[in-house]
Amino acid sequence: MTIKEAIRPQFRSQSRQSAFLLGLTVLIVAIGLIMVASASAVDSYKETDNAALTFLRQALYVGAGFLALIVLSNIKMEIYRKLAPPVLLAMLVVQLVTAFFGVEINGNRNWLDIGITTIQPAEFLKVALIVALALQLAQLNQDPETDKQIWFMVLGVSVLALVLVAIVGRDLGTGVVIGVTLMAMYLFAGMPLARWLGISVLVALAAAVAIMSSASRRIRFEAWLNPEGADPMGVMWQFEKGTWALAAGGFWGTGLGRSKLKWSWIPEVENDFIFAVIGEELGLLGAIAVIGLFFALAMVLFSIAKQQTNAFSRNVVAGVMVWISMQAFINIGVVLGLFPVLGVPLPLISAGGSSTIATLAGIGIVLAVERDRTRQLTGKRK
Repeated sequence: MTIKEAIRPQFRSQSRQSAFLLGLTVLIVAIGLIMVASASAVDSYKETDNAALTFLRQALYVGAGFLALIVLSNIKMEIYRKLAPPVLLAMLVVQLVTAFFGVEINGNRNWLDIGITTIQPAEFLKVALIVALALQLAQLNQDPETDKQIWFMVLGVSVLALVLVAIVGRDLGTGVVIGVTLMAMYLFAGMPLARWLGISVLVALAAAVAIMSSASRRIRFEAWLNPEGADPMGVMWQFEKGTWALAAGGFWGTGLGRSKLKWSWIPEVENDFIFAVIGEELGLLGAIAVIGLFFALAMVLFSIAKQQTNAFSRNVVAGVMVWISMQAFINIGVVLGLFPVLGVPLPLISAGGSSTIATLAGIGIVLAVERDRTRQLTGKRK
């Protein structure tokens, strides 16, 4: 049997939700590649004399991401149950190494140099946390003592991961995304509301301490709270330039490739502020379309989660849904001034290998979950 023959049946007779999820993913990634090509052309040419280099690199990352999606979508759920705990342990160790010995960029020590390139392990830690904690949360409701032990373990691992990413690694933006995702998973798994609210308050206090303990974070936060005030440190310049770009785009946009923002007004605009380029070149219409695509993606993921017949599968899909949708919401909110600058990429659109590959891997796991449900239904009908 050839590889083609082995893979073909796996992509046949899948659920409508799987087809919608894959189609939306491909469409969002395609828009991301187009916008990265446009947004990065100037800086890429200035740095390398090749305007297409950043785009080609991102295309390579997308290819690797879709390869990961295909592989992970064909793995049975029994394998995920077995591998989830050791993979999470390995990723925590890698994050620990990164926090102490990684490469520091823009004040955050969240990159690990592996020789041929650098990776951001925290992006892959998100996936490992979702799958491993989904497995533990699925074992709740056995008896009060067992449930207490499960919650103690889940909260302990969550705190450890957040400390490594946000405190030791000083990557508050990624820490916020992880924290929001895990808190949503707790609520989805049935944590009592009073306890959930209490933990939420503690998390908010911890975030406030993290902000106040860093001079640069505190200055950015205070400037965000008072956008009309003086800005002698220039911490609001990204937001200001992004706002100008959105305003210049109007309803129809200035046209693809005609952004002024990308002319070194913001460094590496193809990353965290790519939504501003979308709004400038494609206008309000294009920006709303992108937001609509992420909303549709969240709805498809919600539909898949709702149809799962076991807690582990539901928890996994719910975790991926909250992760992608909330990260998109935070990124767009930063560009619009709803949040202070956090350095969070727009999923599947911003340039970046670790984020792109990890997000596509997460979607691949969701496809594996839905394939498992479809396979069980087919078996029952037979």
